[in-house]
Amino acid sequence: YLFIGPQLNAQLEGWLSQVQSTKRPARAIIAPHAGYTYCGSCAAHAYKQVDPNITRKIFILGPSHHVPLSRCALSSVDIYRTPLYDLRIDQKIYGELWKTGMFERMSLQTDEDEHSIEMHLPYTAKAMESHKDEFTIIPVLVGALSESKEQEFGKLFSKYLADPSNLFVVSSDFCHWGQRFRYSYYDESQGEIYRSIEHLDKMGMSIIEQLDPVSFSNYLKKYHNTICGRHPIGVLLNAINELQKNGMNMSFSFLNYAQSSQCRNWQDSSVSYAAGALMVH
Repeated sequence: YLFIGPQLNAQLEGWLSQVQSTKRPARAIIAPHAGYTYCGSCAAHAYKQVDPNITRKIFILGPSHHVPLSRCALSSVDIYRTPLYDLRIDQKIYGELWKTGMFERMSLQTDEDEHSIEMHLPYTAKAMESHKDEFTIIPVLVGALSESKEQEFGKLFSKYLADPSNLFVVSSDFCHWGQRFRYSYYDESQGEIYRSIEHLDKMGMSIIEQLDPVSFSNYLKKYHNTICGRHPIGVLLNAINELQKNGMNMSFSFLNYAQSSQCRNWQDSSVSYAAGALMVH
């Protein structure tokens, strides 16, 4: 850790310094969770929109990659360590969520194995370093929720999303393409495979920007795009929907899109990344 800290800090600083903050203060961001060499520069576009002066609680919603989970789960620890500094889990909010009966506990093993939340911790620490003792985090592992469960959890989280001192970090990569992902959708009219992937992702991204959870579900049913954070995104869209019904005015914009490599033939594979921010007007 002693060795990684300064190196990681310099890396994060480098990526963030190359990005504009045009959508600050973000109330929610969508950002990728792959290795930083692949998606660090993409994620910076989302984290640059976080305003550390007003943010006091950060909800981190990540998909479950290793354990089958039909609901959402909460961590059993108090602190997440990062190479920058330790992040405190908000036990008061955990208590409120726990009381709803809608959550389960993730085991320590699951917690340590899961990278979808972990990859956001150093970036969160970096974005918030000017106020590092003044905020807490609320990590939530999101299971393979049905549409009605996405709605229920969206409703539950909407009251937290309504508070300007809260930030939601939604963890998701976009298309996982290739034989190893068992997904090889290809629309030849788009040109090379990587162009078809980009077209597919951007279709999904523009549907997310419309803030309509039903359209997003329909898009996933139609194309089966392998967006691993589809359920956390679904929860966010339902929370936004709930607040819009009560007259709150919001907009979401994607700020960056990238691919781990450019697929040109059937042997290739790639993962896509997108970063975006939600603003409340």
